[in-house]
Amino acid sequence: MTNSSYDVAIIGAGMVGATLASLLSRSGFSVALIEAIEPQPFDSRAEVGLRVSAISPGSSAVLDQAGAWKSIIAQRVRPYRRMQIEDGVELDPLLFDAPVFNMERLGTIVENALIQWSAWQVVSSGGMVDIYSPDYLDSLEFCGEQNQVLLNSGKKISARLVVGADGAASRVRKTMGIRQDHYAYNQQALVAVVGKQKPNPGVAWQRFLKEGPLAFLPLADGRSSIVWTTSSAEAGRLLVQDAATFTSELDAASSGWLGRVESLGPRATFPLSMRLSECYASQRTVLMGDAAHVVHPLAGQGVNLGFADAAALVESLIATRLAGADIGSASTLHAYDRWRRSESEAMAFGMHGLRSLFGIESLSPLRRIGLKLVKRSWAVKDVFLQRAAGVGGNAPKLANGATLRDLLGA
Repeated sequence: MTNSSYDVAIIGAGMVGATLASLLSRSGFSVALIEAIEPQPFDSRAEVGLRVSAISPGSSAVLDQAGAWKSIIAQRVRPYRRMQIEDGVELDPLLFDAPVFNMERLGTIVENALIQWSAWQVVSSGGMVDIYSPDYLDSLEFCGEQNQVLLNSGKKISARLVVGADGAASRVRKTMGIRQDHYAYNQQALVAVVGKQKPNPGVAWQRFLKEGPLAFLPLADGRSSIVWTTSSAEAGRLLVQDAATFTSELDAASSGWLGRVESLGPRATFPLSMRLSECYASQRTVLMGDAAHVVHPLAGQGVNLGFADAAALVESLIATRLAGADIGSASTLHAYDRWRRSESEAMAFGMHGLRSLFGIESLSPLRRIGLKLVKRSWAVKDVFLQRAAGVGGNAPKLANGATLRDLLGA
């Protein structure tokens, strides 16, 4: 380690934390990155992981500026250009095609482990980020112009700004004393990798069923990663079924899309909830990603919100430094808090409303009317895609195609 004092100390080197570390170090900030468990090397010859993300074009632009995207796309990914949404009772699907909206793709399906490993490789091999790992936060002292970060190893570092990117159970958030609103859905998402008679042609397919949506996300080898959202009790029942019974029920639920299921990998479930922090910044400390917000995975926007958090903070800190101001000032952190909290709350409550609309059987006529209106309105579709793609007026500049050099005025 060459420093004990930094511009920014980041707690957590997951997908979002490692990406932020790279962006900041490439922008000239001194950065410390603290991570309890180093990620395992990604092996593209191993079976596809159960946790994947639909990375939006905005997020891929952010990852590109972090130096990770070229490594990611050189391995096991699957871009998709069409999104197909079905009501479960309405035969006519809602279609979103990238070329219609002058987009190259709607998103890219990537394994979470690949994203984290690629970002970690960037920060660990460049020599620009001081990494403290394996180590983790023991305590955080808020004092004057530098916060003091005491690590479990006994090491002590200081930083003008501390970032909590340490997940939904964030120790940073708890140390800050920030309250969260928590809504448990009594739902779980069952995930698995399946192969059907016909290969997935690069379509993100989703069908709304009585207890939640079933999604098929395309993989590089033609199989699909499924995310089947249903009640906790039903998810538990599906998890322990024998393969033949499960595939039979999956065939029925997917209404024959791409034919019968011919291969089935391991299954797993995880609980779903919505968590929103009352604020994202105080006392020279900010929260981002799951440490700040957890949203329903209905539109696959969780990690994309985290990448937007990282890009927004980098944009804010560069502007503050160029103005000769303190990167940990209350005004800078208040602006970040207001910007990102409004975006994540809009997404969280939007997904919450959709989940409620599609989860109440008595609302099915209203639901079908809403889908028909969206089908007929190019403008509504465009707004939806702008939000899903992570671009648009309120998105960070890096997500909209700007480079770090642009932000730095170089």
